[in-house]
Amino acid sequence: MSLTDGTAMRIADEARPIAAAGPTGPGTARCGCPENGAALSRRTLFRIAGVAGLATATTLSDVRFAFGATSGNTLVVLSLRGGFDGLSAVVPAGDPNYYAKRQGVAVPAGQLKRIDSMFGLHPVMAPLYPLWDAGKLAAVHAVGQDTPTRSHFAAMDEMERAAPGSSLRTGWIDRTLGVVGDGTFTGSQVGSAELPRSMIGGHHKFSLRAVKDVKLAVGEDQVPLSRWQKAVARLHTGARPEVSQPLTSALRAVGSMRGLQQRASDAEAAGYPEGGLGSALHDVAQLVKAGIGVRVATVDFGDWDMHAGQGGVDSGWMHDHLGELSAALAAFAAELGPDLDRVTLVTLSEFGRRVEQNGSGGTDHGHGNAVLVLGGGVRGGQVHGRWPGLADSALVDGDLAGTTDYRSIVAELLTKRLGVGSTSQVFPGFKARAVGVV
Repeated sequence: MSLTDGTAMRIADEARPIAAAGPTGPGTARCGCPENGAALSRRTLFRIAGVAGLATATTLSDVRFAFGATSGNTLVVLSLRGGFDGLSAVVPAGDPNYYAKRQGVAVPAGQLKRIDSMFGLHPVMAPLYPLWDAGKLAAVHAVGQDTPTRSHFAAMDEMERAAPGSSLRTGWIDRTLGVVGDGTFTGSQVGSAELPRSMIGGHHKFSLRAVKDVKLAVGEDQVPLSRWQKAVARLHTGARPEVSQPLTSALRAVGSMRGLQQRASDAEAAGYPEGGLGSALHDVAQLVKAGIGVRVATVDFGDWDMHAGQGGVDSGWMHDHLGELSAALAAFAAELGPDLDRVTLVTLSEFGRRVEQNGSGGTDHGHGNAVLVLGGGVRGGQVHGRWPGLADSALVDGDLAGTTDYRSIVAELLTKRLGVGSTSQVFPGFKARAVGVV
């Protein structure tokens, strides 16, 4: 860790114990997936510290997010870590194999918001129905990876690196930041022990736990911000940008956040459900509305690894977790108001769940999944992608086939919403197919 990194970490954020960022909900003990709750290693800690000019490790429930700064639209990547069960959210009620294979956890057709002859939305997603009807929310089904795996770590690593078959070590968001340009908030990460793999790389990043926590660790009653800025300017006279930029940007961010902190409201008061997801999305919405140039934001919402006790349509783990997600997204859209037109949010998960439920009333790691896309430019009110069906002959080792590569969805968002001319640098060697979701 360089002196600049360490100084920036102390100035930009108060010290706080680092915690592992794994699922903590009711299924953790039952899961039997040791990789889901692994402790933060010393190697990982140093990777976080050294990955960019400024990378602050912080914690906030199971949530982390990142920011980029130049003017324009904003992409929000909501990672549903643990393996989201898209078959329970966007239900293929028109496929009889769904009910035959999920007799205990299937969502009854009569309780769905029917979309078309095949699909319907889970009733607990009711807060999102108005957005769906207004064309602001869509889904893409049977989404997968080029090289599927049932390992949480391997699947997340490949999804965030997004360069299968290559030796590339950087993440796709870092490569995107290299295309859209640098600034104080070009790449920032808050609320998790480990920097997302998608952010790994050499582009400047600014890290914060939450909007309210961006402040000097040394109180300004002792050393005013202006004195820090003058001292740092003198210290870095003639220094190379990679040396001077991190600390200078950290101090600039402290100053730029002051007005926003004074106007900041409580997440629950803003209509969000209680919990880390609501708090994180509330902060993202405030940053977008403040007009400080947020380009890319990532938020994590974990605990989807429901191997046992997934529950039924009216109660249980899936019902409650999907309900929190739906309520938080609806509140996010409501808070943004007209600004939603320049924000597009996409949900991604490392894999889906197996089609057939297991003997413990849950579902195991699968492949194909459902992706939600919310916000500006979305061709909403419909399910995109090619549906392969759930017949045994159509499954991939018992899993829903992935007929749409997630990179095609992201590439469409980058080109049509963020103005990226070509995604060849973001997804090397990959030829995206038109999805039509935006």
